Amino acid sequence: MTALDASARQSALDRLTANAPFLARLADLNPDDVTRFLTDGTDAALAQVVPPPVDDDIMRTLRQWRGRTALLLALGDLSGEHDVAATTRLLSAFADQACDAAIQAAFAERVPDEEARGLAVIALGKLGSHELNYSSDIDPILIFDPATLPRRSRDDPDEAAVRIARRMVEILSARTADGHVLRVDLRLRPHPEVTPIVLPESAAISYYESEALAWEQAAFIRSRASAGDRALGANFLAAIQPFIWRRSLDFRQLKEIGAMSDRIRDHFSQGQAFGPGYDLKRGRGGIREIEFFAQVHQLIYGGRDPSLRVPATVDALAALAKVGRIDGAVAERLTGHYATLRRIEHRLQMIEDQQTHSLPTQAEALDAVARLDGEADGAGLLAALLPVVTDVGACYDSLVVERAATGGLPRDEGELAGALMATGFDPPDAALRTIADWRGGKLRALRSPAALDALETVLPELMKAIGAAPDPQATLLRFDTLVGGLPSAVGFFHLLAAQPELARIATRVLSLAPTLADALGARVELIEGLIDKRAFEAPATRTELMSEWAPGLAGLDYERLLDRVRDRVGERRFAYGVQLVAGASDPMTIACGYAELAEAALQVLADATVAEFVQAHGRVPGSELVVLALGRLGGRALTHASDLDLIYLFTGDHLAESDGPRPLGATTYYNRLAQRVTVAMSVPTAAGKLYDVDTRLRPQGAQGPLVVTLDSFERYQREEAWTWEHMALLRARPVYGSDGAKAELHRIIDDLLASPRDRDAVAKDAAEMRDKIAAHKPPKGPLDIKGGPGGLVDLEFAMQVTQLATGRCHDPNIGSALACMRVDGLAPAAVCDAHALLGRMLVMLRLTAPDGEPATPAARQLVASACGEPGWPQLLAAHDAARHEIANWWASIRPPQQETQP
Repeated sequence: MTALDASARQSALDRLTANAPFLARLADLNPDDVTRFLTDGTDAALAQVVPPPVDDDIMRTLRQWRGRTALLLALGDLSGEHDVAATTRLLSAFADQACDAAIQAAFAERVPDEEARGLAVIALGKLGSHELNYSSDIDPILIFDPATLPRRSRDDPDEAAVRIARRMVEILSARTADGHVLRVDLRLRPHPEVTPIVLPESAAISYYESEALAWEQAAFIRSRASAGDRALGANFLAAIQPFIWRRSLDFRQLKEIGAMSDRIRDHFSQGQAFGPGYDLKRGRGGIREIEFFAQVHQLIYGGRDPSLRVPATVDALAALAKVGRIDGAVAERLTGHYATLRRIEHRLQMIEDQQTHSLPTQAEALDAVARLDGEADGAGLLAALLPVVTDVGACYDSLVVERAATGGLPRDEGELAGALMATGFDPPDAALRTIADWRGGKLRALRSPAALDALETVLPELMKAIGAAPDPQATLLRFDTLVGGLPSAVGFFHLLAAQPELARIATRVLSLAPTLADALGARVELIEGLIDKRAFEAPATRTELMSEWAPGLAGLDYERLLDRVRDRVGERRFAYGVQLVAGASDPMTIACGYAELAEAALQVLADATVAEFVQAHGRVPGSELVVLALGRLGGRALTHASDLDLIYLFTGDHLAESDGPRPLGATTYYNRLAQRVTVAMSVPTAAGKLYDVDTRLRPQGAQGPLVVTLDSFERYQREEAWTWEHMALLRARPVYGSDGAKAELHRIIDDLLASPRDRDAVAKDAAEMRDKIAAHKPPKGPLDIKGGPGGLVDLEFAMQVTQLATGRCHDPNIGSALACMRVDGLAPAAVCDAHALLGRMLVMLRLTAPDGEPATPAARQLVASACGEPGWPQLLAAHDAARHEIANWWASIRPPQQETQP
């Protein structure tokens, strides 16, 4: 022990003796513990304080144990050997052990020959997060399982559970000559005024699934099975996870949580003013505001990010900062402030073991608290606390739940017309009629008082956002249609009120992107995904997506997995589209992101389908499914609504048989398996549609088997395939299977494409196929970017003939292949630039003009800007020039005698 240690320990004892009568009495009762602390330190002294046995004198032994523990934890805190986090963690561990001992004693008295089981303590609040106060209530919910709870033969299960629970509470809370162990507050249970103190597990689950209030959701952020039958408690908490962590968040709840905080401020107004009497817990800038600050952010983002589902306040702040949900500097400051406020709170409670949170009003008592903490007097303590509570109050005031729109739009028609004209509606007639319809409950979604209240809350910001859209009247009409399709608009309007930026994004989507508008109309909750700032970051890779999805997909049955993957893909695809509408990303970057997204979905669903199939039919030894992507997926450049061109293959011997309970021959096995993978990727479910899958590029097309072996695929490609099939292989890429199987398929494709060819024969075959395509699939309009002279199809035919004839630049991505060809002198520079322009136009027009017609006037500037042009006329001129370059290149490659044929 160093002199510094000895000095700190003696100082802690001296301050305790002089300023904390409760602890001074405990020191007198336990001199050996004090001596051990002074000589060996806190942890060594605590190691000698072991939980007492459950015996006939449980009331006294638990209280004596509590007294010794409280004394040593106070000394460790005051001496600095334990920080606030360590102190609260050890206090929580003591509470867990005390509850266990009380439960065992209660069972032993009632059913002495039975094991204590079937009754669980669900800790909420600070005990739930291992942050228990020095002298605090515990706020548990008690649940029991009627099937496993031991009871006397004549006891009703409910009555037996209540008797055991009541005795447990008495053992802990009753005040005797030795004091008490823990104050137990059971009022956080459902309907405490009418329900028994312990609830059947099934009844509790039913309540939280259907009736629970917003504050109860927030309370369960800090929850755990802390004592008793922990397996029962864990099962209960697992069952109500969807209640606690909701992916589709009702922002009305956040508003209610904010209102609850306001009510607390109002109710404890006497403790708001900083100074003597200030309430460290409930006061403005106090402990509860730090906790609410973390919990509200957890409620917003935790349903989508499991890393944020941590109960402790400090841990939550760190997790939120790590993923960028709150500013790191704010998290760091609040963490320090939390430790300071909790430390002073402990000093208040150490003095007389009272559950108090308010600074004393009398100067002498305030001085005692200050001296206990090492300050000279109360004035010094207040000076140290003032910047802390000021900063906490400012951080809490910035919470988004308190930033909902205030004030409504006028109801007087003349005043309303003026307000609407000021926001961009000129003339305002259509907007006046629409708002009148909304306020009159003409739409089903707006017929409840709650919906109308939510409407008035959001209406000022909403109309401002719609008025700022490129075409306010058309946008208002689309918004009206969107709301008309909702069963209820309450949650949607509360979301827009809480996140005004989302209203601006939604109106931009409705005015510029019909494809996204349709998606939003089908699933209005898609807008919630944009709360996540990562929705506007660079698209994730397949590996990143699978890692992100894994926690939410683990343990799901097959049908739920199909829905969940559709949810994830729909949200991400919508977010990528919004990036384009917002002008935040390059269209070709998003096209690659769309492809990575499709690959991630294929990997997850194919893995799940294989696992499901194996259960019934086993595996074919030495064999596996391999998937080859072609077209835009093969080239990593999908649009928002691209089909997936796939070829299914399998490795190994086609004569082999699977080894499961219902064996199948290899060919039958993989054809059935591939059909199921296609269904998993394409069938609409309750969560919507995923992708259309096209398998017609397989060997022998629609007439051939769905799946063949790699050997058969290679043989077909060498001996029977048409030139256009080899052209298609230039955009082929294995996307599913083991690394070894994909490498072997790569080798086969590379060998096929490297085979020497007659350029004239390749060009002749390609020209004939191009003419057939033109005859059977004429362009949809002047802006059919793919079809028509000089479109992307002509570009691909020209480059693929060159690639096959030269055996060079075989990259599935068109842009990368053209860059290679440009360097090698195989493609004109102007054609490479033409592809860059038309590729961007294709991606943008799939969102803004999905039927092939010119983009609406409102969307034209968006498309032009995304393609690097200052305006629509300039884009059209660049488009015509690009098609001219491509048409000339294709004309220089196809045989001259083919040019005049129909």
